Order: sequence, then structure tokens, then C-alpha cells
Amino acid sequence: MFQDRSQTILGGMRRAMLTTIGIPLLVVSSADSVRSELVMAVSRTANNLITRWKGQGERSQILRFVQPSLIGLIDGTISTLAPIFAAAFLVGSHAALLVGLAASLGAAISMGLSEALSDDGELSGRGNSMVRGALTGIATFVGGTFHALPFLISDTQTALKLAYVVVAIELITIAWVRRRFLQVPLHRSLIQVTMGGFVVAGLGALIGHA
Repeated sequence: MFQDRSQTILGGMRRAMLTTIGIPLLVVSSADSVRSELVMAVSRTANNLITRWKGQGERSQILRFVQPSLIGLIDGTISTLAPIFAAAFLVGSHAALLVGLAASLGAAISMGLSEALSDDGELSGRGNSMVRGALTGIATFVGGTFHALPFLISDTQTALKLAYVVVAIELITIAWVRRRFLQVPLHRSLIQVTMGGFVVAGLGALIGHA
């Protein structure tokens, strides 16, 4: 009873404050409604993906979920190394962060569209093209963004050292996923992804010191 009265009083105070500072209650209610609907939509999408995952066999899980995500994770992790490190060496930490975010967004959109438009899933049996495209795009953005976040640190050398560690974690994660789902030996996968990462990062460093 007391709790209900407290909530009522707090709600009244909130409405009074918003009205006082000139924010229409209709706008606030609309914003709250949009936020609530967005949360519900994300929740429904996540639940649908989990349900689809559980309803597939292992081969179907790999074709429809693992491969699209892995493609995006590899591309996002490796392709963004060169522009991020080049910007870090040339300009500094802040520029590297912005370049990394821009490169990650661009790569995510490009990879997501490529995956969705290159195979509608009818002939290959790889499932809904929009789902695969979304998975690839999200994984690409995640792979490219994680090693850009250390450049939130203003000191470039410290940021670079932390970025090296993050990249190593990303490459190990990729190798583990390949080992878990594609049965690629861990040592061979580590060598493959590490070599790719070193080549691209090296190019970025060379350009950054040019």
C-alpha cells in the first residue's frame, strides 16, 4: 500500500517537473513507448534466434549460424587492423579510434549485404539470407570494434600495447571457434589466423611510419 502510494507520488512529481521545464507529457510518453517497443523487439529477435538454433541439427547450425558469424568475425578482426594502426602511428589515439569505428561500421554493412545478397539460401540450404546477413554484419562490427576501444586511452603507446593484447584474444577466439565447430586443429588455426593478422597489422604499421 505504502509502495503504491510512493510510486504514485513519484509519478506525479515527474510529470510536474517535465511540464515545468517545458517538455510535453505526450512527447515523454511517446519516447517511453518507443523505447519499450524497441526492447521488446530486440528480445523477440534474440529469442527467435535461440529457438532456431536449438531446432537445427549440428550441420545446419554450422551452415546457418556459425559460418556467417565466423566470416564476419574474421573479416572485422583482420581487415580493420591496417587502418587502425596506420592512423595510430600517423596521427594518434583519437584518430585511430574514429577510423576504427568508421572502418568497423563500413565493413559490417558491406559484409552483411554481401552475405545476404550473394546467397538466398534456397539452393545452398543455408537458411534465411537476412538472418545470415545480420549475423555477419554484427560479427564484423564486433570484431573490428574491440581492438579500436583501447584507443579511448589518450596515450597512444599505452593504447597500442592494450590493442595488441585485445587482437591476440580475438585471434585466439577465432581459432577456438574454428576448432570447436569446423574441427580445424587448434595449432594450425592459430598459425593461420595469426599470420593473417600479422600481415595486415604490419601493413598498417608500415603505412603509419611512411
